Amino acid sequence: MNTRLCVLVQTPAHSALGPVLTYRSPQALAPGTLVRVPLGSRETLGIVWEAGVTEATGEIDPDKVRDIAGTLEGIAPLGAAWQQLVGFAAQYYQRSVGEVALAALPPQLRDLSPLQMQRRLKRKKTADSLGAPVQAAQALSPEQAEVLAQIQSQSGPFLLFGATGSGKTEVYLHAVAAQLAADPAAQALVMVPEINLTPQLEARFMARFGPVYGEQAVVSLHSGMTNPQRLKSWLAAHSGQARIVLGTRMAVFASLPCLRLIVVDEEHDPSYKSSEGARYSARDLAVYRGKLEGAKVILGSATPSLESWYQSRPSAEGGRYLRLHMPSRIGSLAMPDAGTAQDTGSAGTDSATFTAHAASPDQGARNAMRRQSGTPDGLPLVRRVDMNHQPRRAVFSLPLLEAIKERVARGEQCMVFLNRRGYAPVLHCADCGWKSECPHCSAFRVFHKIDRTLRCHHCGFTERVPRACPACGNPDIEPMGRGTEQLEEQLGALLADVRRPGTESAEHPEGLPLRIARIDADSTRLKGALETQLAAVHAGEVDVLVGTQMIAKGHDFRRITLVAAVNPDGALFSSDFRAPERLFSLLMQAAGRSGRDAALGDRSEVWIQTFQPAHPLYAALKAHDYPAFAEQQLQERQKAGMPPFSAQALVRAEARTQEAAQAFLNLARQSALTDMAQWPGWEVILEQVFVYPAVPMSIQRVANVERAQMLVESPSRAALQKFLAAWHDVLHGTRAAPECKGLIRWAVDVDPLAI
Repeated sequence: MNTRLCVLVQTPAHSALGPVLTYRSPQALAPGTLVRVPLGSRETLGIVWEAGVTEATGEIDPDKVRDIAGTLEGIAPLGAAWQQLVGFAAQYYQRSVGEVALAALPPQLRDLSPLQMQRRLKRKKTADSLGAPVQAAQALSPEQAEVLAQIQSQSGPFLLFGATGSGKTEVYLHAVAAQLAADPAAQALVMVPEINLTPQLEARFMARFGPVYGEQAVVSLHSGMTNPQRLKSWLAAHSGQARIVLGTRMAVFASLPCLRLIVVDEEHDPSYKSSEGARYSARDLAVYRGKLEGAKVILGSATPSLESWYQSRPSAEGGRYLRLHMPSRIGSLAMPDAGTAQDTGSAGTDSATFTAHAASPDQGARNAMRRQSGTPDGLPLVRRVDMNHQPRRAVFSLPLLEAIKERVARGEQCMVFLNRRGYAPVLHCADCGWKSECPHCSAFRVFHKIDRTLRCHHCGFTERVPRACPACGNPDIEPMGRGTEQLEEQLGALLADVRRPGTESAEHPEGLPLRIARIDADSTRLKGALETQLAAVHAGEVDVLVGTQMIAKGHDFRRITLVAAVNPDGALFSSDFRAPERLFSLLMQAAGRSGRDAALGDRSEVWIQTFQPAHPLYAALKAHDYPAFAEQQLQERQKAGMPPFSAQALVRAEARTQEAAQAFLNLARQSALTDMAQWPGWEVILEQVFVYPAVPMSIQRVANVERAQMLVESPSRAALQKFLAAWHDVLHGTRAAPECKGLIRWAVDVDPLAI
């Protein structure tokens, strides 16, 4: 007897198909079963879903209901909790549930036929390796032990607010070990924000747990893996063979039937928010999934997002997270007495703010400055260089150059941070004003000196650098601004006479020159390049490391004692209200790369070259005082009605013309203000929701596609969600309006991170 099934397929939210389709099966199948079904002229993967046949799209006429093509035998149905997680994500982020569910599965799973999958499952499994030596757990500091005791005794969720180098990863390892030991089937999910952080994390977890539970017990899930690798990891997690899953934001949807612990490391990082498809926040879904499955959730960061910080206020004030604090670095030592250190103010220094050509003081003076600035023991001293008092157009101040030379002479390493790759962001002609604009985007092409190209970082359009100005023929076209390529070049010229100690020989009597390396998206494009360059830094083969945010977070560089941030002021005056939060977080994370070895921690420093040395953000950074910075930012946001004191959504439209994109958004807005206001009972909801007029996006044209956006805001998250759900059909209907001819696509972004 044939049974009708409701099956999810990957249909986008803007299609005419509903969330589920009706199919026929010779036998009843449990919800969550993976099946192959015909869809139009092709065959695709579907998921049997818990829904009434009346909810399905299409005719119920038996002659029009098609048969499923087959069932993926050997794969257990996806659990009810996983289905509920996917359903919530689709509803909250305004996407089709089929789109979210199928996108959460490995690509190869969507492509293999039932027969191919059977062959795949029959392959001989890799034998577990149980004979390798077990890496002993490190002894815990009192702060770590107290934090772990609270994690064991409380239900959470937890916000682990720990200074960089305070040993948060060791807390994660112990928390995972406790869960796995308590339940022989327990699983843990550990997420990091970026792919390049997974190898070192996987190495630590494998060394700790691989010898105990086997090599298959620790797997990774991220988009940098091949499709067969992702499928293998997913199957290991789904079957319960993998006890620990490490991954990026996509791992939040991993099928883990016995999930007991979720860790979100660097929870503040914007990478946890997807920027395409279902624009979900993996951090927020991790909290929801923990509540759904009864799993403990640990959010860890030295600079928590303001939303998480606000949610970790005392429960009496409405906080939902338990804040755990680890302010000290592992192995931090009390500073030696400054003794007879001289006051450095006469040398042009005011408690770590440089205004002139002051050389780096000796250790005694440095310790005195640490005390004066309130720098906690073991954390790097933050020194602000007032670039208003440096030579005009100077890239590196003289005090910073002297400090770098001092570190190289001692055999230590330095890191120079600038979050802009390439040689210069713009190439221009001083005679006629021509600039290297991209013909396909409303942005400039970046000058890359190494390969002599102008490259658009938005659409990828690349051309050779012209020999003369294309507009007037002037041969003297010049770069404007600077990127990491230029920093690397200029540092090499300024430090050309510096020699590494202990490298003298008959061939090089004065010693070898210092070694400068650059790590950014350009230098690490080739497979394995990033791992090779990071290994060189760890091995001490690099004296000065130049790079973007790729090197500013998560890496445990043991010999770096000086970190310098070049020109970070741009974010202080951004129109994006989140820009100061991102800047503070990025600088604090970069500062955390300095002095991670306890033996070098008392002379670790962070240099901020700025034209705004008195800015409150830098004052809080100098004192490593994130709570003060967060309090000031939250006060500003509360007065302005910004998140976390309100809920927001962006509706973005892409069209062939800017007029069509804005017309679509404004027509949908007008419908919300007029038509929806006539619906019974909707006056109250519309009074709580404010829909702003459409405006062009900051970069309004990318690859010849015009982009516009419209902000929807409400002090009530429930009211905003109800409005968006009802408005969805209005948006669909508006697309067919004559004024919107040329509209390509539209999407809703709930809780956007960039406006």
